[in-house]
Amino acid sequence: MTVEEYKARVEAANRIVFFGGAGVSTESGIPDFRSVDGLYNQKYDAPPEVILSADYFYEHTDLFYKFYFDKMIYRSAEPNAAHRKLAQWEKEGKLLAVITQNIDGLHQAAGSKNVFELHGTTLSNHCIRCGKKYTLDEICAHAPAVPKCNCGGIIKPDVVLYGEALPESAVYGAVKAIGQADLLIVGGTSLSVYPAASFIGYYRGNKDNLIVINKTHIDGYANQLNGKLGELL
Repeated sequence: MTVEEYKARVEAANRIVFFGGAGVSTESGIPDFRSVDGLYNQKYDAPPEVILSADYFYEHTDLFYKFYFDKMIYRSAEPNAAHRKLAQWEKEGKLLAVITQNIDGLHQAAGSKNVFELHGTTLSNHCIRCGKKYTLDEICAHAPAVPKCNCGGIIKPDVVLYGEALPESAVYGAVKAIGQADLLIVGGTSLSVYPAASFIGYYRGNKDNLIVINKTHIDGYANQLNGKLGELL
């Protein structure tokens, strides 16, 4: 697919849905997970997939938070061109929803309203004992120690850890939006994390309007573009 063909399809669309992952935020200085310099290629006492599991959180909370504060929080990150363009499309009435595997909140920071965060967010947290909510600033004030609630309970990020179910509201919203899309753009994700990656199967629009920016596991039946995500959007 050429850039001009892609541009024409975007201009003709009225119900765009964008499905993105870690690659959307790399241009904001947040590393992805599986590249050469990504999170999963760095060495810790346990693999990141283990540290970021629910079992590890409850069994080794102090070690979880040392990793979490060190590698999962990027408070100075700002929305990039991709985030801003998607927010613009939504404001113009062309974009139905953003579906993201990211937990950084940059889509909302750019102005997007209809965002389905499949893996939760670092921006909110709750006490596992009493349920009281805490902001990111409030738990970062404890770093690198384990943040505790006024009731004495441990505070847990509202991030979906390995072994936890995806939030039902986000799943329902994402599936519904994909099913209504007349143009589905997939960018910044390899579509290797399930069940989120399987949601692409709910797309019912024209096959030519399923567009992948950079390589994924659905390249064989989608139009593909290569290049910097922010520039292409």
